[in-house]
Amino acid sequence: MLGALLLGAANAGHAEPVPLDGTEQWMMKSAEGREYRVMVSLPEGEVPYTGGHRVIYLLDANAYFPAFHAAKRAQERMQSTILVGIGYPSDTPLDFERRAFDLTPPQLAERNDPPQGGQDLLLDFIEKRLMPQVDQRFEVDQDQRSLVGHSFGGMFSLYALFTRPTMFQHVVAISPSLWWRDRFLLEHERAFSQQAQEGKLDLVHKSLTMWVGDREMPQAIHDTRALQLRLQDLSQYGLRTDFQVVAGEDHMSVPFRVVNQVLDELTSTRRY
Repeated sequence: MLGALLLGAANAGHAEPVPLDGTEQWMMKSAEGREYRVMVSLPEGEVPYTGGHRVIYLLDANAYFPAFHAAKRAQERMQSTILVGIGYPSDTPLDFERRAFDLTPPQLAERNDPPQGGQDLLLDFIEKRLMPQVDQRFEVDQDQRSLVGHSFGGMFSLYALFTRPTMFQHVVAISPSLWWRDRFLLEHERAFSQQAQEGKLDLVHKSLTMWVGDREMPQAIHDTRALQLRLQDLSQYGLRTDFQVVAGEDHMSVPFRVVNQVLDELTSTRRY
């Protein structure tokens, strides 16, 4: 019996990775030559009445794509949605070196290790390379594109909303790192709000949802709640905002807890 178990264990050492049914994977490079692993949860069923599928872009896909894909595929009402995970060639759940660059703002006066400052470059990659590829590969509803990010990814998602508000109709920021770089997002938030108040932005049918765990730092919870309260004033211009605290979760556990809520939020929104 022991010999059989050892033989099974030895054979298991040469086993193939478990594939995710209903997915495909691409390798793509940015204009600067940075390589990304793009994970796609394929749409199922007929094209919706809008003429195209909803698309959800998910950051840190190495860590979060499997959970989002499994939850989406298990529920019929969500299956027509396309999930596009933006990940890295490494096998680690969170590639700290790559995300430290991709998800942070420039700071030219300092030399950072690991390097930082690639927010706009990643947005360029998504907007000018990845989105056109998705649009070419699938029938896409151009009015139902969403972005989901956690921690630095949540900070990046807010930066995308504030600086390129036409890229995504819906943004989800889970435990966003609002404290980063002396709260650098405040400047972009003020500019975004001013543009809305001056009638320069079309925020109709746009939404922002933020989640935090109740076991996170009290200041992080307070700052996220305060941001939602400030942006709530923009509802008169069309922006819908929401903030939720998830009981029993900390900074690293909350993104896995809210997978179904995020998908429900993003697949139940309506254009009209």
